Amino acid sequence: MKEFEEIVDLENDRGVSKQLGLELVDVRRIIAHDGSFENIVSLENLFLAWAEFKKGKRSKADVQEFELRLEDNIFAIWEELKACKPRRIVYEQFHITDPKPRIIHKAIVRDRLLHHAIYRVLMPIFDKTFIFDCYSCRKLKGTHRAFRRLVVMSRKQSKNYSQTCWALKCDIRKFFHSIDHGVLIKLLSKRIADEKLMDLLTEIIKSFESPPGKGMPLGNLTSQLFANVYLDPLDKFVKHKLKAKYYLRYADDFMIMADSRDVLQAYLTEIDKFLNDKLKLSLHPDKITFRKLNWGLDFVGYVAYPRFNLPRKKTVERMFAKLEKIRETNPDKLIDNLRSYFGYLKHVDSYGLSIRIKRMYYQTLERFG
Repeated sequence: MKEFEEIVDLENDRGVSKQLGLELVDVRRIIAHDGSFENIVSLENLFLAWAEFKKGKRSKADVQEFELRLEDNIFAIWEELKACKPRRIVYEQFHITDPKPRIIHKAIVRDRLLHHAIYRVLMPIFDKTFIFDCYSCRKLKGTHRAFRRLVVMSRKQSKNYSQTCWALKCDIRKFFHSIDHGVLIKLLSKRIADEKLMDLLTEIIKSFESPPGKGMPLGNLTSQLFANVYLDPLDKFVKHKLKAKYYLRYADDFMIMADSRDVLQAYLTEIDKFLNDKLKLSLHPDKITFRKLNWGLDFVGYVAYPRFNLPRKKTVERMFAKLEKIRETNPDKLIDNLRSYFGYLKHVDSYGLSIRIKRMYYQTLERFG
């Protein structure tokens, strides 16, 4: 088996080579060209990153404090980065439920600004190297496009619902906690020739450990980029080595479709070995499912059936529970949540469910139009 860093998407690589003016052989080795560090730490990029970062956050006390001396703070960051001084990155830990409990580690404003500066330069370049059917944390992608793509794939695999379509769905066990720093740094160094940039990325990667030598904080914007870089070899392996025609991934969840369970079982064996050997990851044993299309394919919050689609049952149950809680504790926010859920439901066949919600909360809907 070829090393995973050699498995590349040639069509995407040609697009990058044309943009950067590089030969194809160079693109296989370098994605972020020499000088990326200078672009990232430039004052222009730092100020542009601030304009993006502050959106929706200007009411936060730490953001307001930073903005009071904005130019001084940004110039201080710029001078520190230009001097390549070692930096101490501190994280604030807090818990959220979305719906399952998660631990978020949030850096201070100056570090989060740097993450935005890195992301806005590197993400457009790396994005061109990812496979088409990678849908997390990318422009013009997301959960709704992922589900629509699943529906298209299932229709094609089933020959317009006339033949059996099997699907394998997998989830990587404790993905963010299991990311190996050495593997991630190696993956990045295969694509980045700028030593100063690699030193900066390595500093960010090693600033967080859970457990030692592993882990990536959910709160960093750069973690979104790193996650896709880390799983890109898996995507290329499934598409180019296993030749799976219908495969898509959102974050650490992925689904493959084929005409038989035996084919998917063979894929699963190879994928499990690849993840262990090359990426030091493992599949969650309780979240490996084989299903036929007519049983319903559950992915990114929706369920696909032949010729119709539904919201996930558990999501609907949580939706009603949350609406009732809001009506009792904070009715002023009820209309915003109703609009949000109607937006969620419009992507599937949910006429009956929408009518049920409107009847239950018609007074609120009438009051706000």
